[in-house]
Amino acid sequence: MSKYKIAWLPGDGIGVEVMDAARIVLNRLQLDAEYIPGDIGWEFWCREGDAFPARTVDLLNRVDAAMFGAITSKPVKAAEKELAPALQGKGHSYRSPIVRMRQLFDLYVCLRPCKAYPGNPLNFKEGLDLVVFRENTEDLYAGVEFNPVPPELAAVLSTLSKPFAPFAKLAGCDYAISCKVNTRAGSERIARAAFEFARQAKRKKITIVHKANVVRATDGLFLETAQAVAREFPEIAVDDANIDAICMWLLKNPFNYDVLLAPNLYGDIISDLSAQMVGGLGFGCSGNTGKKLAVFEPSHGSAPKYAGLNKCNPIATILGAKMMLDWLGETAKGSALDAAVAAVIKEGKVRTYDMGGSSTTTQMAQAIADKL
Repeated sequence: MSKYKIAWLPGDGIGVEVMDAARIVLNRLQLDAEYIPGDIGWEFWCREGDAFPARTVDLLNRVDAAMFGAITSKPVKAAEKELAPALQGKGHSYRSPIVRMRQLFDLYVCLRPCKAYPGNPLNFKEGLDLVVFRENTEDLYAGVEFNPVPPELAAVLSTLSKPFAPFAKLAGCDYAISCKVNTRAGSERIARAAFEFARQAKRKKITIVHKANVVRATDGLFLETAQAVAREFPEIAVDDANIDAICMWLLKNPFNYDVLLAPNLYGDIISDLSAQMVGGLGFGCSGNTGKKLAVFEPSHGSAPKYAGLNKCNPIATILGAKMMLDWLGETAKGSALDAAVAAVIKEGKVRTYDMGGSSTTTQMAQAIADKL
């Protein structure tokens, strides 16, 4: 019997190819694991009306960790048009499987390390080493949305909020509402995860990202709660910044930042910006972690136009596998994999198209495996 059970969820688009690449390096590392395939992705939405079937949910309840590739997502109306004819008009509503997964399994930490590997021609600046802690289950991604807006909801909002008055005059089909839900408990636990990480990793500073000057209720709660946690970690410097300003300052003075702590949407934004500064989404790995399960993935999408071409950069997924190794306690293997990635990048002989080369997805994975 294998030591670990790993759910293997390629998804669709380039997800299949980059996950195949990750297996090349994991196999070379001889991780004692059983990789159990799971159904997730656009084909299951079209065929079954569910991109994240119950059988895959059951699988995730039985594994130690999961590797996830990428999934095609489309707006609700466009998604419904691609359902099998027998499923159309039956009340099926598309919702992102990865968002559902995060909420269903309470994967409340989204950890996104963004490190500039020496010799990467895409580095904005050499030596960058940022870590983003993104709250992963709340905020604008909570999924509490209305379009059209029910009249009973409009009536309640009219009695509670003067700024809502202009919208109350509109027909329900002429506007939409998305609820931004931040809780004190959710804010506290992501802040604590960030500060505990910083203490263990000997990081010197955390920047709390928010927009509390305008979004006073929800972002104000997040900022207030994070600052309260910060007082328990006096050795770590703390500041805060508005989401719009931090996007400018990260580019202007990137070495002023170390760990970035943010609610869900802002964390998504700054992690993509940070990833671009260290080479782009081809280098952006992500770990979704909770108390019992962790799911690791590249932060790029499914890129359908590149599917089947075997040309996309698999390093983000391979670094996701490195994060999984660390999560499982296989830190020696994780360090070896990180060193192999660094060696291939620095050597510069094998580069995918985004790096200015012509190597395939498979060739990049094989080069990294050879360094192991």
